[in-house]
Amino acid sequence: MGRYTGPKARINRRLGFMVFENAGAVRAAEKKEYPPGMATRRRKQSNYGLALNEKQKIKYYFGLREQQLRRYFALAKRTKGNTSAALLILCERRLDNVVRRSGFAQTRPQARQGVVHGHFQVNGRTITRPSYSVRAGDVITVRNRPNLRDIYRDRMNDKSGQECSWISVAAGEMKAIVTTLPKMEDVSLPVDMGQVVAFLSR
Repeated sequence: MGRYTGPKARINRRLGFMVFENAGAVRAAEKKEYPPGMATRRRKQSNYGLALNEKQKIKYYFGLREQQLRRYFALAKRTKGNTSAALLILCERRLDNVVRRSGFAQTRPQARQGVVHGHFQVNGRTITRPSYSVRAGDVITVRNRPNLRDIYRDRMNDKSGQECSWISVAAGEMKAIVTTLPKMEDVSLPVDMGQVVAFLSR
């Protein structure tokens, strides 16, 4: 699931949330505001089904595989403090998420592709791992290539970023600075973490 290539509107409808932000998936999901499948009366979801849906939100939203999510969960459990907050913050610190939040990309899959293709540098070093975990003080820039800077300058002008207090963006310099680590309230994904933690602890 690191790179989901199936019908994105179907996932949005199933989870009841715009996990995939591209225009086509959003329009298709808005036309049919009910879950996919035959339009018959549906049975009430079990507690297991509800918890599974919440877990799937995180996987699709951040583009994680099951193994990656469980590795983040194991790390979050070893971290002092609230496990659910630690898990979401680990996901939020991913480089592809920071690229998206900064406005360099319009969607997370687009941000992931840019990182994998080596379009971005962290503190002057090219990083090609979307899972790279940023730290406070890190500076993310577009590589100094005219064609790349033209592409990302247009995207920055579209103002497609999701404003957040922990990233400072200098659009003119094609630069984003992680001013501080994110907090739980900075996470943009609405999810019931209590159910997610219970599910992953089974």
